[in-house]
Amino acid sequence: MHLKPDTLAMTVMLAFMTALGPLATDLYLPSLPHIGAALDASPAMVQLTLSAYLIGFSVGQIVYGPVSDALGRKPILVAAFGLFIVATLACAATTSVEMLIIARALQAFGAAGPIILARTIVRDLYHGPRAGREMSMMGTIMGITPIVAPILGGVLQVAFGWRSIFLAMAAGGIVLALIAWLRVPETNQYRNRDHLSLAAILESYKIVLRNKAYCAYAALLSLSYAGLFAFISASSFVFQGVYGLDEIMFGITFGICSVSFVAGTMIGTRIVTKHGFDQTIGVGVVYLAVGGVGQWIGALIWPQALLAIVLPEMIFFIGIGMVLPQAMAAAMTPFPERAGAASSLVGFMQMVFASIAGAIVGLFVGGTALPLVTASALSGVLAFALFMMTRNLRAAQRH
Repeated sequence: MHLKPDTLAMTVMLAFMTALGPLATDLYLPSLPHIGAALDASPAMVQLTLSAYLIGFSVGQIVYGPVSDALGRKPILVAAFGLFIVATLACAATTSVEMLIIARALQAFGAAGPIILARTIVRDLYHGPRAGREMSMMGTIMGITPIVAPILGGVLQVAFGWRSIFLAMAAGGIVLALIAWLRVPETNQYRNRDHLSLAAILESYKIVLRNKAYCAYAALLSLSYAGLFAFISASSFVFQGVYGLDEIMFGITFGICSVSFVAGTMIGTRIVTKHGFDQTIGVGVVYLAVGGVGQWIGALIWPQALLAIVLPEMIFFIGIGMVLPQAMAAAMTPFPERAGAASSLVGFMQMVFASIAGAIVGLFVGGTALPLVTASALSGVLAFALFMMTRNLRAAQRH
């Protein structure tokens, strides 16, 4: 029996599909220093396992959406899960950091499919603020992942070592793949194999990019996610290396910030139904700017005080929880027949911004939190400025 729209079961499954990417990153964060030691790799080389993941994820984002527009959501979803599982097992078996980097890129290519297709299925089934509400509900459920994953990763690292973390990822992927195969329905009502050619795919992207409001929402999403990924990529080195936390305490601290993300998605769920996308995003970018600047000031004035960056980071995460789901839903709203292409393109832009932010922060991370908090501050301030500058443009495109 297939899962049905407007049911908790469907929302939970879509949320778990979107959680696959964060799970593949957050679960192994506490192990990054140990992976470096085990594979005789520098922090910069270990950081490349994150950057390679983003590259693979970015390429996957471009591919899955248009292909699912042509062939349907379900077959592409099952194939993506299969690739994720095989690549994750390769990560567990790797014997060098170079092999791990390659396996992580393939793992990410597989993980991109369920995330892109979950967003696309939302657009297939829901419209307008209802789609934004569904995205926020998914974000609330998905928010469990970054709360639990680093803690679980720390426990697995201490008990069984870093390879067990990838085995746990593979097990989760197998469960989700079986559910997708047996229970997820085909939702694409506009399948057309003629859209599978390269020329047709490029034309779909061209049509999407002509919509200026789409570009504004995609940029807002990308800026906020860049700040989030800077935190994801550098937090283990900063919290463990600068502030001296062990693996478990790092996981708990990371989880506390993630609770704030969940709070942001819950606030967004309530606001978007009454006031629409823009007011919800507007409140979110204020949180981003205040939280980003706050942690930068905290790191300058109290460089040894962990709370000086964690408390503002929690404010920042509330903003992310409000901006990400709503900006995604708002960007995809005008494109029911090209939902996959719209989802893929905004996802690609998001990953490009994130990979640049992660790579730059990785170059400067060391004995201070300043590279991390500077990235957050820039992300928040730029998102707020962009929101204010594009208000008239977004309003004009909606009418």
